[in-house]
Amino acid sequence: MALTRRAFVTTLGLGGAVAGGYYLSGGRLIGPWSRPDADAAVTSGARLLLHNNENPLGPGDRAMEAIHAAMSDPDLPLARYSFATGAVTTGIAEKFGCERGNILLGCGSTQILRTATEAFTSPERALVIGSPSYEECPGMAAVVNAPIKALPLTGSKHLDLDAMADAATGSGLVFLCNPNNPTATVHSAQAVQGFVDRVLSASPETVIVIDEAYHEYVTDPAYESQVPLALETPQVVVARTFSKAFGMAGLRLGYALGHEDTIDRMSAVHFGMARNALALAAAAATLQDPARLDAEALRNTEARKFTMDWFASHGYEMTDSQCNFIFVRINRTAAEFRDACATHGVLVGRDFPPYENEWTRISIGTMEEMQQAVEVFGDVLEVPAAITSAA
Repeated sequence: MALTRRAFVTTLGLGGAVAGGYYLSGGRLIGPWSRPDADAAVTSGARLLLHNNENPLGPGDRAMEAIHAAMSDPDLPLARYSFATGAVTTGIAEKFGCERGNILLGCGSTQILRTATEAFTSPERALVIGSPSYEECPGMAAVVNAPIKALPLTGSKHLDLDAMADAATGSGLVFLCNPNNPTATVHSAQAVQGFVDRVLSASPETVIVIDEAYHEYVTDPAYESQVPLALETPQVVVARTFSKAFGMAGLRLGYALGHEDTIDRMSAVHFGMARNALALAAAAATLQDPARLDAEALRNTEARKFTMDWFASHGYEMTDSQCNFIFVRINRTAAEFRDACATHGVLVGRDFPPYENEWTRISIGTMEEMQQAVEVFGDVLEVPAAITSAA
């Protein structure tokens, strides 16, 4: 099914105000960074921000120390266009055993996805995507007037790899979000590699972008990153971000990993001054702090399990989340649930058509935040008090 720009925007249901925040034209709900001491900055009065899949702890200590040092470094004045990318690209190259030419930095992975869409789609070369999935590529495809082939998910809320492969022939770009946002489902390494083989066999010129924004949170042993495949396959690119597990959503830094020829094609249409000195300093430091990343993954796994166990104990259906958010069938509209939670000071996710009449997305905060949140969910969903307290 191909979508026009107008049809795509209508399908997403963008625009309008909601309790606790306001939608931008790109479908993003405005909300401040969710540090505990940021409550005073929450103009809506919200106490728990469980709507944007952020790391509630923010950057680690090493990243914060690097930011402070960069702010006072006389050789890196913040009033100048100074983009010292060497330490970051070197750190990424060392992490993945590749060359710096295999890396492209961007303003979050969102810029990477927009660049890939501009580079590889056109009015004659469509974008193929599951629906719902992360919206950056379709948004950019609409700008460049590329057709959008949006394929429904499977019954288990996974991306339908067979349908996407069938639609990929002759297309410019296939976007594979793995794990998928908003459904939190993941495909195994075997399934992804088989999908790539099938697409490229039928359509060798098609590029496949695999978004691994939530890679660090996956616990499914069948999953593997496709970075090695991207480094050796010119038609595959992996997108990563510092916004999620690294806690740097407000600093805006992401990157692509791929074959040098493919990175060169993306660089030709990439705006190179979209990075900032503080993000670069923080990223270079946090790449040297793997223990902090491991601790964050464990923290999320424990809080996610607690939240999923609570919903399961009260009979609610969920996908098998592999992210720092869950996708829950609440048996009422997402808008009703969202508005009711907001009156209790909890923000949860926006609408995700075609599931907005029964399903919602809830980001995972700290364990303490989720313990508070389930009390609100119990009230909103009218779970009997005795059952709520026993969970």
